[in-house]
Amino acid sequence: MGNHSINTPDFNSEIKLKGFKIYKTDSNAAGHNYSRKDFYKISLTSGKYSFHYADRSFETDGPILFFGNPRIPYSCEVLRATTDGYACLFTEEFLKLNERSESLLQSPLFKIGGTPIFSLNHSQSDSVASIFEKVLMDQDSDYIFKDELIRNYISLIVHEALKIQPAENYSKNKNAAQRITSVFLELLERQFPIENAARPLELRTAQDFAGSLSVHINYLNSSVKQVTGKSTTTHIADRVISEAKALLHHTDWSVGDIAYALGFEYTTYFNNFFKKRTGQAPKSIRTLNL
Repeated sequence: MGNHSINTPDFNSEIKLKGFKIYKTDSNAAGHNYSRKDFYKISLTSGKYSFHYADRSFETDGPILFFGNPRIPYSCEVLRATTDGYACLFTEEFLKLNERSESLLQSPLFKIGGTPIFSLNHSQSDSVASIFEKVLMDQDSDYIFKDELIRNYISLIVHEALKIQPAENYSKNKNAAQRITSVFLELLERQFPIENAARPLELRTAQDFAGSLSVHINYLNSSVKQVTGKSTTTHIADRVISEAKALLHHTDWSVGDIAYALGFEYTTYFNNFFKKRTGQAPKSIRTLNL
């Protein structure tokens, strides 16, 4: 859903700097596979699609409003050529600057168990399109309060969706466990590589990931175990150990800094964790590399 040519580092840097970006999409979209996405996305388009989102699949035909969460990868197959539309990307921090807008991120639109796709009639589509047009006009204006205005426009689009009956033509994917596992593994990998010792991992436990994905921890654990043969905790621990070794080999950070960056409250906890998993102390790994 959208123009692939805009996904450049400069484009991403612009969104991170400004907090948002709106653009018109063309009719050359070829669908999306699972991929890392750094921003929330709201898009308006028309066409025939097959969406795979978390543990569900959606078939759409006609105007739709789609809500994308950066923590939930999705794939989209274009079954019939799309028409031009709109897409708005924004950071979580941008919307959180408005307390009323922040609560919208907790709405069913952006939850893994919620409904991210809304079918629109032509009247609803025209109404939402007019809001996107206003954002397009205002994003490059010199109006001093334009950021607040755009936050209000985003909130308005969200509220328009909440008033609409969500799309009901979805089905549970036959391999829901595999889809949830893919989402978990993508979310785990997204935290790496660590480039700043002052920003520790946000998600360190199976419970952290279950909470972020809005699923019960038992469901996450059983799905991951079923698909991979390894527990959620083992996947997390293995990836943390891999990153720890890389940091010990390739940085001059102290062991304490590495421990903090990897989410350990105390260096001794990290030392014990590392030694239990590898049979060696972190300092010995660094010494061997000298």
